[in-house]
Amino acid sequence: MPNMTERHIEQQVKGQATSDGAGVKLTRLLTQDLQRRLDPFLMLDFFGSEHGADYIGGFPDHPHRGFETVTYMLAGRMRHNDSVGNVGLLHPGSVQWMTAGRGVIHSEMPEQEDGLMNGFQLWLNLPAKDKMCAPWYRDIANDELPEWRSNAFTVRLIAGEYAGVKGLVERTDTQPLYWDVHNTTQATQTFEAHIPQGHRAFLVLYAGGASIQNVALKPEHLVILSDAGENLRVTVEAQTRFIVVAGRPLNEPIAQYGPFVMNTRDELMQAVNDYQNGRLA
Repeated sequence: MPNMTERHIEQQVKGQATSDGAGVKLTRLLTQDLQRRLDPFLMLDFFGSEHGADYIGGFPDHPHRGFETVTYMLAGRMRHNDSVGNVGLLHPGSVQWMTAGRGVIHSEMPEQEDGLMNGFQLWLNLPAKDKMCAPWYRDIANDELPEWRSNAFTVRLIAGEYAGVKGLVERTDTQPLYWDVHNTTQATQTFEAHIPQGHRAFLVLYAGGASIQNVALKPEHLVILSDAGENLRVTVEAQTRFIVVAGRPLNEPIAQYGPFVMNTRDELMQAVNDYQNGRLA
């Protein structure tokens, strides 16, 4: 009988190969049809290639309204510019957290022509009361990102708390947790963590091998965890890396049209109108 205090694998969803921006090849792991199930998370992309042609076009100027983007760079360099004056350089191990709020137009362009570039971009919803807030932006350099270390694991904290170490960004409504977990040893280890009851949670394995309750995690899949239970227990093979993401659901209507995520169709129409008439940012 499974341990009811432990989260188990509910479903493993294969990522969809697609492209975005000016032809950047990526794998969409969290798609629009999973937004209700994984509320407050709206999208998760993994971009990764050693071939410059797969990413050289980058993501030229494009708008956002009504949510936050969290970009975690694993390899490569990407330059950020936006309509409210923020400029930043994403480099290996760094994080960019951007709150679009009432509106921002930004670009993310590679600062390399070849070589490995990979990372994750997560979209986090904003509650209705904050969708028209002022835009906000923070760059977190690799050496600034909080880490918890043991003899077996390194846990990089993009958001949330692990074993008393806290990430640098907190959100009261969604309470996001976002960890990058790395088994740094040459042996199989057991990773254990607490995830608050009721938080929606998922994992993505991106290097090595791991399992939960004897069920192997599939690479390039979104591993959706059960809502019940507060404990996470993962059997982790040598030199394996995976991300853990969780958050408190908003339980609000979701209306999306491309880069705009609001609560109603009328709000989406207003967002499009504002963008077309230069009032977005």
